[in-house]
Amino acid sequence: GENMIAILDYGVGNLFSLSGSLKALGLETEITGDPARLQAADRIILPGVGAFGDARAKLEEAGLVPVLKKEAERKPLLGICLGMQLLFDTSMEYGMHKGLGLIPGQVEDLKGALTDKTLKVPHMGWNRLEIRREDPLFRYIENGAYVYYVHSYYAAHCEESTLAVSQYGNVSVTGVVRRGNVWGTQFHPEKSGETGLLILKAFSEL
Repeated sequence: GENMIAILDYGVGNLFSLSGSLKALGLETEITGDPARLQAADRIILPGVGAFGDARAKLEEAGLVPVLKKEAERKPLLGICLGMQLLFDTSMEYGMHKGLGLIPGQVEDLKGALTDKTLKVPHMGWNRLEIRREDPLFRYIENGAYVYYVHSYYAAHCEESTLAVSQYGNVSVTGVVRRGNVWGTQFHPEKSGETGLLILKAFSEL
């Protein structure tokens, strides 16, 4: 079809809830790790759970790093959770790792950044999205809408690309980023109810 969304499968995470959300919106999706299918797709979603270094190594082993960088220049790409973190230059999770370098910034330890040490890490559950910059991705949602997070690391030094944040203690957690054709959400749209579906709908129309 003319609006096929490829969900990149590189062996990290359960992709069924994400493909289920897209199907609920009537969108054509394909879970694939095949470079030719990624090239044929109109949009790509890069999901991810687990440790940064491990996910980065899997992308590397599958030969998907150059493919992703090339496709990101010509079509919308959305990174979700760890998938968003992989878009940055570097991550400090268990040592320093190189990211895809599609968005300037560094992924850092949330626990280290929190002044209130009683706050739980991972940051898990519903939190309000504060929209800092208008973007077509927010076409259908209100400022202050709640979204669902599960993460222990967060993107820092990326103010230029930050579209929305969520407050967690003293930390403004980077919630949504964008640079050119590349978007990222730290929260899980596929676990964020109606708000998440509306964000995915907007992504399918970018």
